[in-house]
Amino acid sequence: MPQTPLRIMPDIANEARPHVEGALDWVGMNEIELPVLIKAHDGTVTQVPARVTAFVNLKQPEVRGIHMSRLYLHLDELLTSEVLAPASLHNVLRAFLHSHADLSDHAFVEIRLDYLVRRPALASDNAGWKRYPVTVRGIMRQNQLETELDVQIAYSSTCPCSAALARQLIQERFERDFAPDQPLDRDAVYQWLGSEQGICATPHSQRSHAQLRLRLRADHACLPIIQVIDSVEEALKTPVQTAVKREDEQAFARLNGENLMFCEDAGRRIQKALNQLDFVEDFWARAVHYESLHPHNAVSVVTKGLPDGYNATRIFDWNA
Repeated sequence: MPQTPLRIMPDIANEARPHVEGALDWVGMNEIELPVLIKAHDGTVTQVPARVTAFVNLKQPEVRGIHMSRLYLHLDELLTSEVLAPASLHNVLRAFLHSHADLSDHAFVEIRLDYLVRRPALASDNAGWKRYPVTVRGIMRQNQLETELDVQIAYSSTCPCSAALARQLIQERFERDFAPDQPLDRDAVYQWLGSEQGICATPHSQRSHAQLRLRLRADHACLPIIQVIDSVEEALKTPVQTAVKREDEQAFARLNGENLMFCEDAGRRIQKALNQLDFVEDFWARAVHYESLHPHNAVSVVTKGLPDGYNATRIFDWNA
């Protein structure tokens, strides 16, 4: 039986010229759904779902378009077979440029995923899973790779001003409940301190987020996700919890009481922690306190402060 000859299909991107010529800064795809391989904090390799953005520039003004299918196939081949690291980003970006050799000299990839860590409870024998949104970003220009790591960390913040005002109300209630001309009964005071009547005011606290964007040093071989998380959580002292019994909640209350902080305090703690990480070349970080007192947020932004580095105008990058 004779074979059906292969049809020649039109290739408009290659054959047709654009109606209006011009070079493009970036062109590609976003929201690509792919599994990627992540090395977990315990050294095991885990496959996790991710959403990927892939771009190259189009430097030839007379060319209609790029080969988007090539970008996808490179991602599917490399990201699903190599552990996510600066080296694998480098391989992906080089593949992008090699397959667009006459069209592009810049390449970009961004991978968004959830990084799960099992954390022990503060006091009980329980443990639970915490989710950290992570974005890994690579950009190649003139064969030089830049790697960025974004991490979001949830923590609790208790307002120092509100705490002071609550203490004042408790003092005033004590003056009313215990006459100055009467001897104090220790047992009565002890019972009073454990009652709603005695602790008549509490400071406001809220779930908060540290939003970090780090530029990693070019010679750093891995993605230091857990090192960044641990460093910032240790600096803030009040990371949100997972499995919680009463003894864990009480320990959490103590940590909040010992670490009262405005968003300014949180920002400075984050800044100090990131400055101590030698694999971070530059950083931009934001502390967002989702206030329970009013419907708007309290926000501080810190950077490493390099002359040509990230700056506070990047506050407009994220509106969360």
